[in-house]
This record gives sequence, C-alpha cells and structure tokens, in this order.
Amino acid sequence: MLTNSRLVHQPHDHGRCINAALSRAEELCAASKARLTPTRKSVLQLLWQSHQPLGAYQLQDQLAILSGKSIAPPTIYRAIEFLLGLGLIHRIASLNAYIGCPFPGSDHSNLFMICTECGSAAEVAHNSLNELLQKASDKANFTLQSQALELFGLCPNCSLSAAQTGPASPENSP
Repeated sequence: MLTNSRLVHQPHDHGRCINAALSRAEELCAASKARLTPTRKSVLQLLWQSHQPLGAYQLQDQLAILSGKSIAPPTIYRAIEFLLGLGLIHRIASLNAYIGCPFPGSDHSNLFMICTECGSAAEVAHNSLNELLQKASDKANFTLQSQALELFGLCPNCSLSAAQTGPASPENSP
C-alpha cells in the first residue's frame, strides 16, 4: 500500500476526512461491539479537522469550547486510549500528540511526515518499508511488535512558499 502524502498536505475538504474517519470508526466499533460515545466521537472529529497533531490538553480545551462545559483530563485520556486501542488514531511520540489514522484496521508502517513550518502531519504507508523493517528485525532475532517513524521537514505547501521567498537575507535573520 502506498499513499501519496501530497494529497493530505494539499488544500482539501476536511469535512470529507472527518466523515470518512467517523464512518470507519462506526464500522470498527460495530465489529468489536464497542461504543463510540459522544466524547470519543468529538475527540476523533477534532483530530481530523486539520491534519495537525493535537496534545491531550489541546483536545481538552477544544472539547470544552465545543461542549460549553469543563472537561476533566481523565475523560480525554479515556477517549484517547479507546481510539488508540481501535487503531483509529496514532500517538506521535516526539510531539506527545495524536493524529487520526487513515488506515485503521490494517497493518501498516506508521511513517509520519511532519512539517516543521505549519505543523501538519501526514501518515504514509508503504509495503517496502514494512518488509525492510521486518527483515531487519528478523535478522536480529527481534520480535517487532510495533513501530513508528517520524520524519521532519517541509510539506509541499511550505516548500513552495520557502522556494518562492528564497533564503532569508542577513538583515532579516535573528
């Protein structure tokens, strides 16, 4: 499976992403006889609204605004744990943040491309990467249970902006 990260980074209708994520969540919940509560659903929607990883406290603040009431941290962490357990979201360890998974219910490589300029993140899955990681693990007699790779750089939009503005001039540098 190969996914083109440019599709995620280019401007598009986030509503479609949210609706697709919610549909997959409902299917996975039905299959596992789990309940997608309003809080869990809201957390998933927040994580899909912009393709920018969000931390638990950011989710707590945004959920409080949406609901108009204070939300306790354990409520957010329970929702996060539920969504992680179903594979609907991923944790990006270096950012201590979470992002929606476009490939729930499938084995994939968990490769994240994170833009250092705008903060957007895209998950890319590629069978060759999975095979490479498995071969390296097998060679070391290591039982691979999970993995995540985080790449930092510029998304296509930020790369284009940087190319158009050119390198920073000495008088504009800090």
